[in-house]
Amino acid sequence: MSLQKNSGAVRRFAKLMKFAAWLQNIPNKVTPAPFRLIQIGSAFWQSQVLHIAVRLDIASILGDESLTVEVIASRASAQPDAIYRLLRMLAALGIFEEVFPQVFKNNALSAYLREDNPKNVRAMILMHNSVEMSRPWYEQFEQGVRSGEVPFKLSHGRELYSYMDEHAEFDALFASAMDCVEALTGDSFATDFDWGRFDRIIDVGGSKGSKSLAILKRYSHLTALVFDRNQVIQAAATNWTGKESPDLLSRLTYQAGNMLESVPAAKDDKDIYLLSAILHGMHDEDCIKVLRNLAIASTGTGARIVLMELVMPELKTDFSIAAFDIQMFMATRGRERTLTEWQALFEQSGLMLEEEIGLQSIGKMLLLMSKS
Repeated sequence: MSLQKNSGAVRRFAKLMKFAAWLQNIPNKVTPAPFRLIQIGSAFWQSQVLHIAVRLDIASILGDESLTVEVIASRASAQPDAIYRLLRMLAALGIFEEVFPQVFKNNALSAYLREDNPKNVRAMILMHNSVEMSRPWYEQFEQGVRSGEVPFKLSHGRELYSYMDEHAEFDALFASAMDCVEALTGDSFATDFDWGRFDRIIDVGGSKGSKSLAILKRYSHLTALVFDRNQVIQAAATNWTGKESPDLLSRLTYQAGNMLESVPAAKDDKDIYLLSAILHGMHDEDCIKVLRNLAIASTGTGARIVLMELVMPELKTDFSIAAFDIQMFMATRGRERTLTEWQALFEQSGLMLEEEIGLQSIGKMLLLMSKS
């Protein structure tokens, strides 16, 4: 029996995304080619002005007010004319609104830059524009394309996750950025899949457990075990204290470990493993290690495994998925994969795909079980 929920809404969302992709391609059709290429070639200007606006926390300074550039600059410890030119460009991009000459307020886009917005994407913007993530693009991306090596490793001398292990501040920023993903994907992972068939989620690579908590809030009988690196778990265990109810948190537990070595064992067919955007950051060999560990841990129990990942089309992918894929190329040895590529990994890992579940999001949920 299918575990898909809200199938009609999922189909409508898929059609809407196709329409959005068509709209996104309109500038290529109506803008003169040389000018359009220059626009794309200077797109980093946009990311940089947005990055500085977030670093100065202008959206939080504005709050619900309309303020002059002099007031904004004073509160941000910046120069008024420079603030005006920064905000003028952002407003031209549709971020912030100039309501009177040199007077600005937040709008629907900039609201998601406010620190008091629980769905803000500040950390994601700060992480993607950090020195750690920017240097590989500017210093080593061409060399990476020529050699196939990971630009991040070429710039920093080590793999991304190894680098995070030794740089606690960047590790914390990366973890906060991953928590922003729900602002991008919404809660469809919790609503479009029938979690009610299960009793326990084993959230592998689940960081602080935000996805598990979103699911637990909707299914009162569920419990969740979050499994991640030791330093992540140490910080996660106290993260929700005072933010969520004690009754809810009593259903959430944590365990430290290395998914490349083993994962917690399943008990029965009421257990389900969740891996959310984990394997796209790994090369095929490590993916197979993790998937085999899942197969071993679930063998003979009937437990299911669900991967929440992008599934690339075999032909003519849209910009957003292609962009995620090239980010994986820059930072890791991973990639976004087609369904054919996912199936090849499952076959080598002793797993079989039961169902591909659509979401009201750009990702899919791939439901697996052990062949044994």
